[in-house]
Amino acid sequence: MNDSTMALSLAGLSFMMTVIWGGPLLRILRHFNIGKQIRVEEPANHFIKMGTPTMGGVMIIIPVAIVTILLNAVALAGMRLLGRSVLVPLMAMVAYAILGGIDDWEGIRGKRKGEGMRIRTKFMTQVLLALGLAWVLKYLLKAPDVILPGIPFTLDLGIWYVPVAAFIIVSMSNAINFTDGLDGLAGLIAATAFAAYGGIALLQGQVFLARFCFTMIGALFGFLWFNVHPAQLIMGDTGSLSLGATLAVVALMTGQWALLPLIAVIPVSEALSVVIQIAYFKLTHGGRFFKMAPVHLHVELLGWSETQIVQRFWLIGLLGAMIGIGLALV
Repeated sequence: MNDSTMALSLAGLSFMMTVIWGGPLLRILRHFNIGKQIRVEEPANHFIKMGTPTMGGVMIIIPVAIVTILLNAVALAGMRLLGRSVLVPLMAMVAYAILGGIDDWEGIRGKRKGEGMRIRTKFMTQVLLALGLAWVLKYLLKAPDVILPGIPFTLDLGIWYVPVAAFIIVSMSNAINFTDGLDGLAGLIAATAFAAYGGIALLQGQVFLARFCFTMIGALFGFLWFNVHPAQLIMGDTGSLSLGATLAVVALMTGQWALLPLIAVIPVSEALSVVIQIAYFKLTHGGRFFKMAPVHLHVELLGWSETQIVQRFWLIGLLGAMIGIGLALV
């Protein structure tokens, strides 16, 4: 079985696992009334999502974790289906999923119902986790510092790698979190980005990383089976924080993280829209640059339907991913 065939087979396996256990998970979440809370300032049509089961990221994380751990375990029998290097993105996925799960639970049943964890506490935890992951990437995994299109050698960032890598992990974790909000949007965008980096990893000969990426894609497709409009299940911070951090770690492992603004153009744009909105609000003492941030809420208030936004944003994301892969070949 060649590398691409194995990667696609893992995608199919994780898809089937996710779809099969998706139904029982939905029943569990409904039984315990783990439903989405809607902010008052969100568009009025979002109130129909109130009570939709959330923390759906668990649906993605568990199949990916099971497949990755089992395929690493078979190495004890002399079979090399996945390498230990993929344990780093696996650690990122699980660690940020736990953080997101705590945030979701606080927002549903905790003392800060409807709000979640305190922003400062959540952000500092993200930073500490990112610094640890960046150190592992630099000094244990020996990941390439940065590869730029058209430059035939790897640039060395020296001691600056750890803070830069940590910034990328935290930023992308929050970027996917901002993207999550419309049925199917974050899942489609994340799957497209993982496909792009899975392809780049294959081109680089990082077979095990590519297999991990396609395992993630299969699980995301399984999640989207339940998340497409109208969603039966919502990702929540359990999924969005985890997906963003894992995508950043995968990009850093390839050394092609400079292409993230293209390959993940929609999450990056969503995050930038929030930064612009906050900065403009402070500079103008209450003015708004967008009708609402992130930007998908802005275009929704302009009259785009939820389905139009998801499809158009995904088309832009797909185009960005294709250009990113092309630049990785330069």
